[in-house]
Amino acid sequence: MAYFAAAVTRGSTGWATAELDLTGVSDIEEVAEQLRDVDPDADVSLLFVEADDAYLAILRLDAGEDLRIFGSDSAFAEESRLGALLVGDLKTPALEFDEVLTGAGAAASTTGPDQPAADPDADPVGDADLLADLGVPAQRMLVLCAHEGMLPADVTAEVCQAIGCGDEVEELREA
Repeated sequence: MAYFAAAVTRGSTGWATAELDLTGVSDIEEVAEQLRDVDPDADVSLLFVEADDAYLAILRLDAGEDLRIFGSDSAFAEESRLGALLVGDLKTPALEFDEVLTGAGAAASTTGPDQPAADPDADPVGDADLLADLGVPAQRMLVLCAHEGMLPADVTAEVCQAIGCGDEVEELREA
């Protein structure tokens, strides 16, 4: 399974990025340790893992502690060892996915009427609210992940633009 893992850290000088190699990691704590090592003094550390143009996992550490994880689809855990490691132990998000897509959460999306319909098979897991304090509430995260045809790279780009590190992540992707 091909993947892209972008670590994004915010410290006293702003946002910084680094690509992580997750080959050979044995557990989620080892992934968290790699994220901590990017900038041990970071206030916020995020890891965006995109796999096979189908799955997205986002990990968050605040001041190096309290790991929080969100996965765009629980099927990621069934598709690969990395997916199982990142999202295999996660439960459904705090918000009811169907309600978000049909209720007020759908209005929070930046997508318009020309966007494809929501993917009825998507099964997001984990903490959908992990970026709410940075400007991406759970409803928006779930709506972004649910749009048919929206690639993980598209979701990462939109989320990173919203939180203020879009240019840095795009530069890392192009490197």
